[in-house]
Amino acid sequence: MPEYLPTAPAKGTRDFLPAEMSVRTQVFGHLYDVLELRGFLRYDGPILEPAEIYERKSGQEIADQQLYTLTTKGGERLALRPEMTPSVARMIAGNAKSLQFPVRWYSHPNCHRYERPQRGRVREHWQINADIFGSDSANCEIEIFELIHDMMSALGATPDMFQVRANDRNLLSSALTDIVGVTAEQLPQVFTLVDRWEKSDRTKLSDTAAEIGLTDKQFEKLTETLSSGSALLDELPEQVKENSNLVKVLNSGAADLITFDPMIVRGLAYYTSTVFEVFDTSPENRRALFGGGRYSDLASLFTSQQIPGIGFGMGDVTLIDFLDTHGLTPKPRSEVDVVVIPVTEELTDASREVAGRLRKAGLRTSTPVELRKLGKELTRADKAGARAVVIVGQEDWDAGNVTVRGLATREQQTVALDGVVEAVNSSL
Repeated sequence: MPEYLPTAPAKGTRDFLPAEMSVRTQVFGHLYDVLELRGFLRYDGPILEPAEIYERKSGQEIADQQLYTLTTKGGERLALRPEMTPSVARMIAGNAKSLQFPVRWYSHPNCHRYERPQRGRVREHWQINADIFGSDSANCEIEIFELIHDMMSALGATPDMFQVRANDRNLLSSALTDIVGVTAEQLPQVFTLVDRWEKSDRTKLSDTAAEIGLTDKQFEKLTETLSSGSALLDELPEQVKENSNLVKVLNSGAADLITFDPMIVRGLAYYTSTVFEVFDTSPENRRALFGGGRYSDLASLFTSQQIPGIGFGMGDVTLIDFLDTHGLTPKPRSEVDVVVIPVTEELTDASREVAGRLRKAGLRTSTPVELRKLGKELTRADKAGARAVVIVGQEDWDAGNVTVRGLATREQQTVALDGVVEAVNSSL
């Protein structure tokens, strides 16, 4: 017996059969429409990038644990992109002289991370990235938050199904140093601790805080600070709040788009101020769906020009889980709208002519590749999801006619060839 290769995809990757691709095409098509209505332009970039741009800017977890790297024959170290933001920063920096800032760009790349596959996490995923480059204005934050709400609404989600929780790293830094008493040296480790706060139990959090060097009293104060919500803002220095775009959003007419949450940190190293995550509110799927934030110096890897930006990445895995949880996943489209069936092989060319007319009218149309008996062809058309068939018989064709049958109603009519499009549309 021959030894066959496995048919399953590599661990952490997925096959998408036509029915699944139909769902994805519908979902992401809605999101593209929203982005382009708001003036975002689509771009793309290479799947391979110098490993250094991720090692220097994406954070230790990605660089040390999740990066797929390779070395070329010429000794160049490359990586499969784990995310798109460093790539788009490179592209923006390289083309800055020809761009009119601010720019709104979006992409839909596939990304690779060496993770332990589980619900919501795989090793290859697709995500929509949306960014605004070239402005420090708080209006960018507002536009990004509005965009998120518009995209979720386009998928059928209502505001009660999700929550945008936002923070400012500068506000959190002030709270940690001025209220909790965290030193400058301890800040990076405490940020990491806060980022894992809701994913760990209290004992583990307390032990980690002690390893960092926080006293029991400081840990209790940290716990109190993180659970205080918007009340924390009253305890922060006015100058810190005056410089925060997030506070400006909270004091604007867009305040109802977000909820202030001191526990939102985001693990990626390049975020400098505003950070946010979108959460599913369903008890069945209470988790972060996607997130993003503001970065003021990401382009500094490539240029001395200061190019601030803000954006987010919306991954396909958690998004589809969200739609499934709330019953919002669209049904796969059928293969075709209509099938044109010749009664005999001699009428094959005639059926192609009819099919051509229907396709020009925008109807998804197929004809049999191997002709079977009429009854079997009708059954096959029904299974393909067609809602109508056009039967081409010799006597009808000689008279310039065809027969149109609705598969749901089983009603049929003989019509002139010039009226076939109208008749099929009526039957659909």
